[in-house]
Amino acid sequence: MKPLDDIRVLSVTVFLAGPFLSMTLARFGAEVIKIEMPGSGDPIREIGPFTGPNGRSLGRETEEDLSIRFLKRSEGVKSITLNLKDPEGKRMFLELAKGADVVVENLSPGSMTRLGLGYADVVKVNPGIVYCSIAGYGQTGPYKDLPAHDHQIQAMSGIMDMNGAADGPPTRVGVFVGDLVTPLYAAYSILGALRHKEKTGEGQYLDASMIDTLATLMFMEPMEDALHDGQPVRAGNDSRQGLTGLYRLSDGDVIITLGGLVRWQNLCKALGADELLANPRYATVDDRERHVEELRQVIQDRLGKFNCKDGIALLAGANIPIARVRTLPEVMQDEHFRDRGTLKPMYRQDSDEPVERGIVAGFPVTFSSGPLPQLEGGAKLGHHNEEVYGRLLDLDAAALAELKERGIL
Repeated sequence: MKPLDDIRVLSVTVFLAGPFLSMTLARFGAEVIKIEMPGSGDPIREIGPFTGPNGRSLGRETEEDLSIRFLKRSEGVKSITLNLKDPEGKRMFLELAKGADVVVENLSPGSMTRLGLGYADVVKVNPGIVYCSIAGYGQTGPYKDLPAHDHQIQAMSGIMDMNGAADGPPTRVGVFVGDLVTPLYAAYSILGALRHKEKTGEGQYLDASMIDTLATLMFMEPMEDALHDGQPVRAGNDSRQGLTGLYRLSDGDVIITLGGLVRWQNLCKALGADELLANPRYATVDDRERHVEELRQVIQDRLGKFNCKDGIALLAGANIPIARVRTLPEVMQDEHFRDRGTLKPMYRQDSDEPVERGIVAGFPVTFSSGPLPQLEGGAKLGHHNEEVYGRLLDLDAAALAELKERGIL
């Protein structure tokens, strides 16, 4: 299934947010052409570990070595080189843009406009273009020019304030959540804009903001009520109000979800703690919330005597949601993810052999109409110059060689 196989995307993207958006569109069948600076390309290409003829290494050992990070976020994306600072490079970009459906970029705000390649410039040659910019703080507002990697966005958004133990420091989410979720918002915004174009013929500009993304995630919960009521916003592995949370068993940790009277009653009965049900101190939800710490300790004392296998069987039998906290190695070895295509072997475009220990994240939704396309792995810098420029700009080998000599390719 290739629902976007008639869509061409020009991608001027670096590091993570823009490349992840580009790869997501490629997974739906779009032709995504990543435009990189001659000689250097996406800076993530220079960050190890690397894979090449000598296997995996922390530093680049040969010219053939490619960054593992680059490979993880470049599946199915074509690589061409083009110096956008050169007048001829600018002209060639606009020629490519004439036949494109989408432009995506995640450079510093205003960079593409200063190059003469912003939305206002591209729309002159292609009125139907859908042009999407991703930035830490967006293209407007008082923070737009601040440095904005995921660490700073997590700090400024406030998500670190609600993450971590109640008596501990603010804690960063362990994945680059701003860099990863914002492209997903952007991807379905692009699809919405393309649908709008089908109906009206109008293209448009999309301004995606990482800090705004995290704000929308946080306030899906009633945080304003927690603040008004003086509740701690930082609850670690536990619920801010109830007994839901992490409990340590004899051979590992489990997390359980308790909500409502029935689950409370089932828990007490399963743990042989009927006296808690008879105690007026714990009669109502409000009562249990007032005494949440002592109740957590009672549950910990009772449940902590079990190993994970028996503890999970006990509470699952009482219809209480429970799961063991698994390690990353356990997850990596779980065939569930291999069978569903969630985690896949990593490949380079120039090799049929999988990369040593390499894992690429697949797409977490399956379609009854058939699988999404199998994509080639990440490409070497400029790997598609001849194919793309020959097909789209009718440039032959001699013309490409001249452009390379002039520093344009």
